Amino acid sequence: MLSIDILLNAIVTGILLGSVYASLALGLGITFGILHIPNIAHPTLVVAGAFFVYTLAQWGLDPIVAAVIGLVPFYLLGVVLYAFYSAVFERKGGANVLQSLTLFFGLSLVIEILLSLGFGSELKSVSVSYVGSSFKLGVLTVPYRLLIPALFAPVTIAAVWLYLSRTSSGTAIRAVAHEERALSIAGLNPASVKRHAFGIATATAVIAGAALIMVGPIEPFAGRYQIGRVFAIVVLAGMGSIPGSLVIAIIIGIAEALVSSYLNPSWSPGVAFAILLLGLALRPQGLFGAAR
Repeated sequence: MLSIDILLNAIVTGILLGSVYASLALGLGITFGILHIPNIAHPTLVVAGAFFVYTLAQWGLDPIVAAVIGLVPFYLLGVVLYAFYSAVFERKGGANVLQSLTLFFGLSLVIEILLSLGFGSELKSVSVSYVGSSFKLGVLTVPYRLLIPALFAPVTIAAVWLYLSRTSSGTAIRAVAHEERALSIAGLNPASVKRHAFGIATATAVIAGAALIMVGPIEPFAGRYQIGRVFAIVVLAGMGSIPGSLVIAIIIGIAEALVSSYLNPSWSPGVAFAILLLGLALRPQGLFGAAR
């Protein structure tokens, strides 16, 4: 029997989860959607960001404050990662998709091993007063562990999109994958533009990591469960459509919450793939088309 209470709570939970998913997919939307670099290591970088936040939280810092502190070191990490990628592939004539996937798959494994050695394989969580509590609004029960990440994730997405769409360096980032020669003629170094973009994408990983560890406990291999979901969001939104990724992520979040509530929670991880297959069949270019 369909209960309105269960339905409303599932929808609200799905919206909040979708916002968190959009935060996880933001960096991939830049590297894969705009730069066309299939960085499958991004979910693992998000997990690394979560452990960074966890470490600072042990010293008494709020996870959000810890994430802000992590923006600079993670940006620099992204710059180093792109410099390595460029040295291995782009300076030698470019990499095919399989080579790129192999590189980032290996990077993902290295990060997982380092996290396992540093933190162990057990689940880690943050101890913050609001993480374990919730508030009621009529028939709705809204946990703060979902509400807080869901509120600051769209702020991050909006900030990144405004930067990409309203600044000259952001315009260069959006153009570099399609007009690399034109950027060179204009006096810009495409490699520097890509390096900066990769740094921004990696910096978003620590914000998403804070959201992830606030939602629930994590372990070093947690990124593996997010790869399919975040790729589905980026592809369905339209390659590089940052605002579109938020819409798609919320759709997936609601669908997963409904499946978990009315069918079987173990089926929810397959929801993103089902929606991806349907979306590719009906609109291969994505719901919002490719960003330009």
